[in-house]
Amino acid sequence: MQLFYQKELNKSTTEFTFNKEESRHIVKVLRKKIGDTLDITNGDGYHFKAEIIVSDIKNCVCKITEVIKINEKRYHLHLVVAPTKMNDRYEWFLEKAVEIGVDEITPVICDHSERTVIKKERFEKIIQSAMKQSLQFYLPKLNDAISFNDFIKKIPQGQLFIAHCEDHERFSLKRRIMPDHDATVLIGPEGDFSKEEIETALELGYTAVSLGSNRLRTETAAIVACHTIALAND
Repeated sequence: MQLFYQKELNKSTTEFTFNKEESRHIVKVLRKKIGDTLDITNGDGYHFKAEIIVSDIKNCVCKITEVIKINEKRYHLHLVVAPTKMNDRYEWFLEKAVEIGVDEITPVICDHSERTVIKKERFEKIIQSAMKQSLQFYLPKLNDAISFNDFIKKIPQGQLFIAHCEDHERFSLKRRIMPDHDATVLIGPEGDFSKEEIETALELGYTAVSLGSNRLRTETAAIVACHTIALAND
């Protein structure tokens, strides 16, 4: 199955016209013709079955034939990850985290961050592509970049974790995760969180966790955390 993403669709939609770029891809590249079926999602948990009724490289028109509501996961995973020095590393993290099963991502600017600006539009395209490739029907939410001090004032629901490398008491993430519970995990920049940031998080109820005995890059740590929580909820 090849999945298409069209956020404009809703459960009441009966007919839909793809834009020029998607129409060309469907008709010219995929060689789809009248009568063929397409699978589409709006990123909000709906799976639309659609039949092509106009096969034109500029305006491919489909008739919705079936609408299926996909159940949400039993838990919500929010990864709060500092931007990496090299953009491509963060893009890799986004792609893999979406494939594994992240629900929300917040780039957080920390005391030791070397990068403070993100390319949100590009990141969103990567997330959309990864959602389609992994055949998922819920589009993960990408928040605007925010400073650590501003983010930490918000207390999300569920389990709260901060992964760091300091010599403070830390617990194994895989032993602290409770299945079917929402979770928020903070992952710092290449220089790790500052001592002040760690202390603030602990005072506000975050649990300090370890992701293993090896020292990990930011993007690797985020993927390990994402995979650990996905496995615990499998």
